Amino acid sequence: MSEDALLNLVSESKGGTLVTLKRDGRPQLSNVTHVYYPDDRIIRVSITDDRAKTRNLRRDPRASYHVTTADRWSYAVVEARAELTPVAADPHDETVEELIRLYRDVQGEHPDWDDYRAAMVRDRRLVLRLHVERAYGVVRG
Repeated sequence: MSEDALLNLVSESKGGTLVTLKRDGRPQLSNVTHVYYPDDRIIRVSITDDRAKTRNLRRDPRASYHVTTADRWSYAVVEARAELTPVAADPHDETVEELIRLYRDVQGEHPDWDDYRAAMVRDRRLVLRLHVERAYGVVRG
């Protein structure tokens, strides 16, 4: 299967399953919303600072990301290296700006950006950047 076809499936999807590694080596899975940026080969996800996935990725940046079509006949798994932005600390910091870009790319415009900015700081949000290293799977056409 061509990597381009697999990454196109990731690009067409807005949700998937993030797999991180627990301290004991077993997988920890989380359903998340994402956007794939093909020019950078990066998948971006909004996450919070206090979650298991965040702790796992700080300890071990290896991650996998799984997406599938609604009929489950096609799927892609991306193996990636995780990069975490700083936690949002100010409504106008770089992390919040990146969270806004991500929100727009997933949902479109927010009805109250000032409220959104404050919520990102209050919720201790950050951006997970998954740098694509390899993809495998099956795309049925």
